[in-house]
Amino acid sequence: MARPSCRAQRMLFEATEGAAEMAARRGTLVGPLRLSAPVGFGVLHLGPALYRFLADHPAIDLTLELDDRFVDAAADGFDAVIRHGTIADTRLVAKRHATSQRILAASPAYLARHGMPQSVADLKAHCGILYANRDADWRFAGPAGWTVVRPRAALRVNNGLVMRGAALAGLGITLLPNFFAHADVATGALIRIDTGCDAEGAELHIAYPRERSASAKIAALTRSLRATFGEPPYWDSPPSGTAGLIPR
Repeated sequence: MARPSCRAQRMLFEATEGAAEMAARRGTLVGPLRLSAPVGFGVLHLGPALYRFLADHPAIDLTLELDDRFVDAAADGFDAVIRHGTIADTRLVAKRHATSQRILAASPAYLARHGMPQSVADLKAHCGILYANRDADWRFAGPAGWTVVRPRAALRVNNGLVMRGAALAGLGITLLPNFFAHADVATGALIRIDTGCDAEGAELHIAYPRERSASAKIAALTRSLRATFGEPPYWDSPPSGTAGLIPR
């Protein structure tokens, strides 16, 4: 079957959104909503937050596609994308949605074998579990500006869940957004490493195609996620005995 033309897709979208907006004026959000998000954040945090959103808006037909690549939101037909990091695509309207500290962490077993780094310079002698899509990922703020460290790679991978798993297995030190590591740090499965310098932070953005105005569904989703994640987000809050659980 031939794929619909861009004009036909646009007409279908406008008709669908028109019906959805009319329902929204009556106080009901209805119709399809297609999202893309990174795998790790989607599994750990976005999925549970969306369950709550759908419970509040049961007439929405939600499709969530988890993918660590930077999808083409407009061409691939997504209503919105949630991304970790800067969104450079000028065809999108991007809004910062949440922040996360990035922390150095390793297992107790690894640190028992190799010692606890005391400074950024000490990291060069350690094994690193590195994010494959960024060569200069380990950046730290110091009195003289940014310092980039490149430890010996024990593993390079483009997925935060695998990086976290490798750190838990004792393969080395990893630098991860706190939304991956906060529960393991709270239980002691991972030890947070303090070098005296802060790692470059992380930001989560929600973005939608510029040619489409922000729909009532996207606005409601944004409010729901912000209410669920909190400000600051719960993964950056001090442990309260409920690590890893989304507060209600």
